Amino acid sequence: MKVFTRLAAASAVAVAAVALAGAPASAAQPIDVRLITFNDLHGNLEPPSGSGGKVTLPGGGSVAAGGAAYLATHVKQLESQVRNSIVLSSGDNVGASPVVSALFHDEPTVDFMNQLGVKASAVGNHEFDEGYQELLRMQLGGCHPTDGCQFDKKYRGARFPILGANVTFDNGLPALLPFSVQKSDGVPIGIIGATLKDLPSVVTPAAIKGLKFGDEVPAINRTADVLDRLGVKAQVVLLHQGDEGQSGAGPDDCKVKPDGAASRIAKQVSPKVDAIFTAHSHQQYNCVINDPAGQPRPVLQGASFGRLLSVVDLKIDRRTRDVVRSQTKAHNEIVTRDVPADPAAQKLVDEAKAKSAPIANKQVGTITADLPAAGGPSGESPLGDVLADAQLEATKSNNAVVAITNPGGIRADLTYKSSPAGEGDGVVTYGEAFTVQPFANIMQTITLTGANLKNVLEQQWGQSGGTKILQVSGSLHYSYSTSAPVGSRVSDLTVEGKPVDPAASYRVSVNNFLAAGGDGFTEFTKGTDLAGGPVDLDAFLTYMGAHPGLAPPPADRITVK
Repeated sequence: MKVFTRLAAASAVAVAAVALAGAPASAAQPIDVRLITFNDLHGNLEPPSGSGGKVTLPGGGSVAAGGAAYLATHVKQLESQVRNSIVLSSGDNVGASPVVSALFHDEPTVDFMNQLGVKASAVGNHEFDEGYQELLRMQLGGCHPTDGCQFDKKYRGARFPILGANVTFDNGLPALLPFSVQKSDGVPIGIIGATLKDLPSVVTPAAIKGLKFGDEVPAINRTADVLDRLGVKAQVVLLHQGDEGQSGAGPDDCKVKPDGAASRIAKQVSPKVDAIFTAHSHQQYNCVINDPAGQPRPVLQGASFGRLLSVVDLKIDRRTRDVVRSQTKAHNEIVTRDVPADPAAQKLVDEAKAKSAPIANKQVGTITADLPAAGGPSGESPLGDVLADAQLEATKSNNAVVAITNPGGIRADLTYKSSPAGEGDGVVTYGEAFTVQPFANIMQTITLTGANLKNVLEQQWGQSGGTKILQVSGSLHYSYSTSAPVGSRVSDLTVEGKPVDPAASYRVSVNNFLAAGGDGFTEFTKGTDLAGGPVDLDAFLTYMGAHPGLAPPPADRITVK
């Protein structure tokens, strides 16, 4: 209740700010306002490596991008061009982070965002990775209840509100602030935050116990109505939900797959909202989608890991205090690395690197070539194969014959080339392995029937979040046909070279996220005789140590007919 009182007090401050704004007496030139937004930073303070550190250009080329010090420089350059600039985030600032941030419970990332002058952020699903109480600590400050303050002597919390208009407790009371109000030349601008309603399917149940996540559209529309009644006519949404992109798209293309989640929401959200910044899907796009009244508004996303900044330039009428839609401009700015590093941001990153170095730079294995996280034509990826093999090897004592892992749990490539730390080509460090598997999920072995196992694989298609191809150990092989009906696509399923018997029992190892039905794989919840195993990262580290000179496995486990 104390926390709720503090949140309510913050809401009262926002409302008071609106009441004090008043209507400007002069109806002169419209006010120019620039909104600068990033999404899905995931604690990537250092320039990300591999494919996660590049931006695809129109026509198929790419450019290296990202890194907190470069992000800060680009933000300041953009701010210098428009006096009224507001920096925002669409969520997943923390969680699934590299070791330089994650070792300190992502406190360095929040410090960076404070330094950057972020004014508001939507809550993402990864903000709940360590539970609601940890999210509140991120917001309000204080040392970690177990590990204490390891980065600074005192962690002071986020100097920006983390918003979730559709996040409530089971009793219906709001668990997070629904909006924030910023003023530019005396005119209020409402910032509404919302996260994906399907959030329970992408986090462990314990992390969100006691919370509910409502439909995005009604929550946004209710909040827009409240802001409108308060006299806030200019409104934007930070939405932690996104569309899936199409191959070959540049940062400012609108090449998204039809019927995407963000597009569906954008078509229904109140005409009172003037722009929508999206997130979650880690895609780059810059679209214009008509609101329910037929008026166009920008809907865009800036990839992930701080590689792009989504910029929307608004003109606000001083008399009506509303956005002149016809004069809105939007683009995605590439965070190139050919600019000077921001000194303050670089100092923060260097401090995090220095404090984490004794652990992060320890060698844990060697590889002979890149192990990409991205899947090939079938969806099978070299790194996914390795991780599944590691998990099977780590759970053999549970009589496991198959291991399956989710692609969303693989957060980065393993690259052969040495990192700037100078560990040497082919050397895998603890920090690199941690970046690949940062969730500390616990391995669990369950018994599934052959029919269950096939049903699990059939659930890779037809989900609200799009196709998700699971990564499987070398003991499992199968084919699929995308032209077959959903639910009947998998064939030629074998385990250890033998056809799977629908009635037989198989011991299958998965992480606790999948075992609870995460990512929509509800068939796993039918498993029985659960036995625990190691943390997934520990399984990976042990496997790397036992297999020096690891080469990419043959991509022959999943075939497409």
